[in-house]
Amino acid sequence: MDNLNEKNKMVIFPAIDLLNGQCVRLRQGDYDQVTVYDGNPLRMATIFRDAGAEWLHVVDLEAARTGKPAHAALIAEIGRQTGLKIQTGGGIRNMDHLMLLLDTCGIERAVLGTAAVRDRAFTEAALRLAPERIAIGLDARDGRISIDGWTQDSGLDVLAFARLMQQLGAQTVIYTDISRDGMLQGPALEGIRRLVDLDGLSVVASGGIGSQQDIEDVRATGAAGVIVGKAIYEKKVVLEACWPKG
Repeated sequence: MDNLNEKNKMVIFPAIDLLNGQCVRLRQGDYDQVTVYDGNPLRMATIFRDAGAEWLHVVDLEAARTGKPAHAALIAEIGRQTGLKIQTGGGIRNMDHLMLLLDTCGIERAVLGTAAVRDRAFTEAALRLAPERIAIGLDARDGRISIDGWTQDSGLDVLAFARLMQQLGAQTVIYTDISRDGMLQGPALEGIRRLVDLDGLSVVASGGIGSQQDIEDVRATGAAGVIVGKAIYEKKVVLEACWPKG
């Protein structure tokens, strides 16, 4: 597993969100505001790989809404066909689903969101099993964690919840400012910095990337990684230009 803690080695995760087998993006997590970018996710992943990506961030939007795996076979096939390391989330709420992804499908990292809030026993078991292959999703709206595909407010403070997850053994968190997701208006840099300041956590930032400069701004926070979706699809970011020179 790559060490994500070196600032100059910040990992850039091009993103594919899957809905009905297609590459889509939601506006601020709203399933009623869907844009379809490509009907062939494997083709899109291959383009990302050829542009220099080593990792891919994949969200199973149907699973996020229902809690049942919908695209596990497709995600596994993307990994096999492209050789990309895959970080994936969406509706992972029990050990069967987790092991389907990590073991059967060979996914490098699984993201726990709603389950981390609602099922402490499962979360602790997952972190004991493979802490380096589990990321905790911190999906934030107004400073509080959202769950169930971003449709419900848990009432939990983001920083306090991150500290709790760290105490349980979490090594990696993925911080998404929902209000910025899909808006192309810049990332939540202050929120990212606060999480980076929690020593011992690798922070992957998500939401709001709209330019090459936004990526550099995230890099400057010390984040371990950044997820880029809509900005690539709408050509606001050229993936080939994102890798550090020298």
